[in-house]
Amino acid sequence: MYFSLFGGLMLLVYGIRQTGEGLQKVAGPHLKQALNYLTRNRTKALLLGIIITTLTQSSTATTVMLVGFVNSGIMQFAQTLGVILGADIGTTVTVQIIAFNIMEYSILLIGLGLLGMYMGKSRLWKDAGQAVLGFGFIFLSIKIMSDAMAPLGKSEIFRLMLVVLKNNPIIGLALSAVFTALVHSSAATIGVALSLASQGLIDIHQALPIIFGANIGTCATAIFIGLTGTAEGKRVAYAHTLFKVIGVLIFFPFMGPLAELIQHSSDNVIRQIANAHTFFNAALAIIFLPFSSLTAKFLERTVKGKKEDEPFGPKFLDEAVLTTPPLAISQAARETLRMADIVQDMLVNVPKAFELEDEGFISGIEETDDRVDKLDRSIRFYLAKIPGSLTEEQSRRELSIISITSDLENIGDTIDKNIMALARKKMRNGLNFSKEGHLEIKDFHRKAAENFQTAVAAFTANDLDLADRVMKNKERMEALEKEYRNAHIERLKAGLKESFETSAIHLDMLTYLERINTHVTHMAYTLIEARG
Repeated sequence: MYFSLFGGLMLLVYGIRQTGEGLQKVAGPHLKQALNYLTRNRTKALLLGIIITTLTQSSTATTVMLVGFVNSGIMQFAQTLGVILGADIGTTVTVQIIAFNIMEYSILLIGLGLLGMYMGKSRLWKDAGQAVLGFGFIFLSIKIMSDAMAPLGKSEIFRLMLVVLKNNPIIGLALSAVFTALVHSSAATIGVALSLASQGLIDIHQALPIIFGANIGTCATAIFIGLTGTAEGKRVAYAHTLFKVIGVLIFFPFMGPLAELIQHSSDNVIRQIANAHTFFNAALAIIFLPFSSLTAKFLERTVKGKKEDEPFGPKFLDEAVLTTPPLAISQAARETLRMADIVQDMLVNVPKAFELEDEGFISGIEETDDRVDKLDRSIRFYLAKIPGSLTEEQSRRELSIISITSDLENIGDTIDKNIMALARKKMRNGLNFSKEGHLEIKDFHRKAAENFQTAVAAFTANDLDLADRVMKNKERMEALEKEYRNAHIERLKAGLKESFETSAIHLDMLTYLERINTHVTHMAYTLIEARG
């Protein structure tokens, strides 16, 4: 019996995870779009929370995702409150499906799921198959646990334990909360309650404390993640917990009348438990949604951020969304754009380094490259942590991000190790470019910088036309570099003093700027190749 209970529980948790991963992959490309359409409209946010959590099969996952979004600046804290309330309703969908009591068809669902995963020709069919397989495991686990619990009905010790829990509902609530925190799923906890109910071991009166405890326990993961994030991330986790705890405090004293009310919804105890779970979370939305603005102001005043400056590091690479590959890849792209902004600042400041002849300014640009290197490593390691298999489109996007960060890192290194060395050499030797040579270098630099901006814009918008424009500029830049190199040689032949003194610096500058443009061109090529 114990083996069956343990195995059944683990299979239930695994089934919920498989279903969530499958549905996320099916809806992945549209998940970010839905979030982008999020507005301050409370009703839309509520509906969005229901939809997302129906796909992720976990309000914890949705809340953790929201913590990541506010930590990385995608969303403002106040926008998340409606989504949180919707997520709590969305998580009851799994329990409602389980309550349909189609356990006898679990093997059929497993067969259909495996058929879709291994025989499906398209990625959509494979991902849908994974979701169906997960549902099959869920129903099979409920059947395994129900059959294993059948002998408990004859156990006097177990009956006495149920009497104690009935007379002390707070103990039942506490045990349910701890169990839910351990398995990270309120659906799994309530699934166990459904298994007990299927054998007639508990009724709705004994199930209500379990339901309340499961709703509180599901906040544990979000709180843990929120503690390591920004103040806004903490507020999201605390808001989720606040809604649940206050809701339980409101309904707990009235469990008797509430149980009688729920009994009118169905004659089936299993269905009553599922309905109670849905009713509780729907009631929370009705009670708290009108006061979401006040809740946001309260938490903004009570949960303060750290005043000390944080060391430089990635801003958007939140590990809380790694389990949702489309969102994780999107976060990596945002961090890559941040990296591109830093490299662009380095590139734009190249002429100033030669004109100002300031050791501190040159050193500042060199130190900035350390930030570029740090972001390059962080982005690559972050993408390597994305679990599970990716769709072909996601894999191409992931590889393109890795390739582009490498190009950005190489551009930063060229500026840091090569061009700044030339600026320092020119400054220390008191050299000056000829007027014509200075204008040519500035012009070549300006065109390389413009090409860089176009490549970054192409990456931002995933615009192949812009990428193609960068590719076409390569030949023009190569011809211009050759033209300016020949012009410099002509000035040397004419005996121009400035050209003679700065010849090595001048020619190396053209070489390094051309090298930068080669990396820029490769960025554009990567985007075109990623689109197939």
